[in-house]
Amino acid sequence: MSAPVSTVAGTPPVFADLAGQDRVITQLTGALGGNMTHAWLFTGPPGSGRSTAARAFAGALLCPQGGCGECPSCRQVDAGTHADLLLVRPDGLSYGVKQTRDLVLRAAGSPSGGRWLVVLFEDADRCTEAAANALLKAIEEPVPRTVWLLCSPSAEDMVTTIRSRCRVMTLRVPPSEDVARVLNERDGIPYETALDAARAAQGHVGRARRLATDASVSSRRSAVLRVPVQATSVGPALAAAAALVKTAEDEAKSVTEELDEPEKEKLRQAYGEGSSGKGVAKAMRGMAGAMKDLEDRQKSRATRVKRDALDGALLDLVAFYRDVLMLQFGASAEIFNADHLDDLRRLAAASRPESTLRRIQAIMRCRDRLTFNVAPLLAVEEMTLSLVQG
Repeated sequence: MSAPVSTVAGTPPVFADLAGQDRVITQLTGALGGNMTHAWLFTGPPGSGRSTAARAFAGALLCPQGGCGECPSCRQVDAGTHADLLLVRPDGLSYGVKQTRDLVLRAAGSPSGGRWLVVLFEDADRCTEAAANALLKAIEEPVPRTVWLLCSPSAEDMVTTIRSRCRVMTLRVPPSEDVARVLNERDGIPYETALDAARAAQGHVGRARRLATDASVSSRRSAVLRVPVQATSVGPALAAAAALVKTAEDEAKSVTEELDEPEKEKLRQAYGEGSSGKGVAKAMRGMAGAMKDLEDRQKSRATRVKRDALDGALLDLVAFYRDVLMLQFGASAEIFNADHLDDLRRLAAASRPESTLRRIQAIMRCRDRLTFNVAPLLAVEEMTLSLVQG
């Protein structure tokens, strides 16, 4: 059995899945001992575990034993069903002011049983300007027993007035070895398999697990990493762009299909579809409106998931060219895509570091354009043509 992931003495078990974040765990456990504040901002790049850290901290705050990981309270927090946990996950590309005002009103209540009412707001950076102002009001005038846990890729993604009122927890991308231990100890994945997946996922625990356990996810990644090899002239570059966008769409579809139908079925059950008796017709009319609202939210989520999947593919390409650059400079840094070593070496030998840097810049430029709602295929085509030119 591998050694425990965390080396912090006396760490509550609820933090066990937080890979490679000992400094953050030390600060959070210190807060449990009395150094508490009402607003926290968890930041870090994709895969660093900012939402995992916030969820673990929420579990520790709501657990009677301070985060045992086994009691009903801890299990409810893990499932997102605890009565004193308000879990917010924006479905769309943005989170509006009406939703935020409703959230602030709910957060002004009192805990139902324990010491705290915890609001865990994932992707808080998706708040619109008006929503951020509504959120600021709640954080400026805190309710005594409410704790806000906000998550964002970086502190700069939040308005200055909000981040200045939060204690910022900055997470790093965990080392591949720490991620592999988590997958090995928690999920039973063989360590070497887990290590390869952790390297390919660049430390992202959730994606590493999917790469190690789902052949379709691994296949989609391989399709993305064929782009640098395929983009050798204009025709193949445009074909590679279309394939890249299609790969992201397929990944998004697999994610949303798992969520959409269960949500619709739950709504049908709530309205008593298939029942008979007095009031059923009125309930069915109400269900039609609720179903349309749900479908609109699902469409918004599908757009966001598709954009996120494409961004993840672009980050895979950045990591690929980063590995090329490491080989060109003869650096001793870890190679993320060792399973594509032949392609990496071939491209490293056929180009200069300056060209590799320009290709990385082209990918990052594409990511920026996608945030401004440029048509995905157009943005990716421009990028793949830049990969050809080098």
